[in-house]
Amino acid sequence: MGQPKKQSSPRKTGLRRSHLRLVLARRVNGKSPVKATATRKETGKKIVGATAKIVTVKVAAAKAATKPATAKK
Repeated sequence: MGQPKKQSSPRKTGLRRSHLRLVLARRVNGKSPVKATATRKETGKKIVGATAKIVTVKVAAAKAATKPATAKK
């Protein structure tokens, strides 16, 4: 999905469409039980790349710690 663009007519700073949507979403989230998506970090959506690497490293380390060491012949 495309990102909101600036309007063709000049506006004051901070009135970009995406910023207006963000302000409205935050205002709704303050009062409504139904939450609107503001930003990825605010809505709690996981960033896949960074966390996936951390989880796989931790899992691999845990598996290595539980397995007994075997000698190769």
